[in-house]
Amino acid sequence: MARKDDAASAANPGRLKQIALTYKMTRRADSKIGLVLAAVGIVTFGVLLGIGFLIGYPVYLGILGALLAFLAMAIVFGRRAEKAAFGQMEGQPGAAAAVLDNVGRGWTTTPAVAMNRSQDVVHRAVGKAGIVLIGEGNPNRLKGLLAAEKKKMARIVVDVPVHDFVVGNGEGQVPLKKLRTTMLKLPRVLAGPQVTQTNDRLKAMGDLMSNMPLPKGPMPKGMRMPKGGGKMR
Repeated sequence: MARKDDAASAANPGRLKQIALTYKMTRRADSKIGLVLAAVGIVTFGVLLGIGFLIGYPVYLGILGALLAFLAMAIVFGRRAEKAAFGQMEGQPGAAAAVLDNVGRGWTTTPAVAMNRSQDVVHRAVGKAGIVLIGEGNPNRLKGLLAAEKKKMARIVVDVPVHDFVVGNGEGQVPLKKLRTTMLKLPRVLAGPQVTQTNDRLKAMGDLMSNMPLPKGPMPKGMRMPKGGGKMR
């Protein structure tokens, strides 16, 4: 029991520190976050407490109001923190790869399976919806990269559907903040063994990240592709 208590006490400061860091990050992009959270908490608590006085149970409704106020504040904080995070990531090289890493269970992601000398890049995710190719960069240049990757996929996994998206805010593009939701809405057409088999075939093919000594995560802005790197096999 003592060990469990020590572990719990050690974990709590870590969680509190993480929440504090998230709040600071959110406040840099959303200066009104403190006022919004305070307003949500006060209004929620006040409404429940007022109902409690009306029906003659102020103590019970006050306690319930405090709990619901905390829950409402947590929900609002989570949403605004997520919005702030996406706002800071928007337009950064490798932002889509970071989102793909957090799509959820059942998806296997591989960043930068194709890239050109202008640093337009294509990432790949495999799940029960099939293969999803995500392009980051200039939409016009990405057409060729995505077409080449789709052609490659058609040769390796003939019976697996291949979807492709371009991240951005233009017409026909998927905003970064909606990328995860868009992928999760795709129809699930593959069973678990088929997903595993598809991943095995693609791993055997290799990818850009395994063939080049590139750092993981967002792509460095000053990185240059070697000559002949317009299309990666």
